[in-house]
Amino acid sequence: MRAAKFTFTRLRYRSGDWDTDQRMPANLLNSLIEYTTIPVELQEKVIDLSSNDLFDAPFCYLSGHKLVQFDAQESANFKKYVQNGGFVFVDDCNHDIDGLFAKSFEAQMTALFGSSALKKIPNTHELYHSFFSFEKGPPNTLFELNGWGDDLVHDYLKAIMVNGRIGVLYSNKDYGCEWDYDFRNKRFLAEDNTKFGVNIIVYAMS
Repeated sequence: MRAAKFTFTRLRYRSGDWDTDQRMPANLLNSLIEYTTIPVELQEKVIDLSSNDLFDAPFCYLSGHKLVQFDAQESANFKKYVQNGGFVFVDDCNHDIDGLFAKSFEAQMTALFGSSALKKIPNTHELYHSFFSFEKGPPNTLFELNGWGDDLVHDYLKAIMVNGRIGVLYSNKDYGCEWDYDFRNKRFLAEDNTKFGVNIIVYAMS
């Protein structure tokens, strides 16, 4: 499941709204080019969760605001993909642990992997040192700091582990919206906020 170039693969699922944060993939791909030597495909790829094309992608992204209700084929593919070494970064665009996306996605993970599969990962996890170092764990987003969503700053991420590695990385911090801007505007930031995205991709590809 290793491609010659890194491809940002977005998962399209039949329920909810999967097509969020449309500028974000190009922003992260630019960061990979800027900071690493990883060869990249310049365009994101969208594949159906129900498609066998999923099994050719080492990294996938899934997001939304609304209901997550996988059909039978989507469920089977998601479980098989994760159990066979795939990596899915799942981002809750509501940044809200009580929102519809969070509740329905977590219910899907319970149905597929069991009630105790999705667990908090420690802020000392290698994810936070896979390229850049984040000593305090996951960086905060402006959406959290501005009190949007559930009015909480989430000081952890959750994950489903498979053979000691993250198979599903799950965030309520809304990184997708945080990184949803034209990459040329990064020069106006005091600190490039996409650096954690680089960590996620480097970890997934290692």
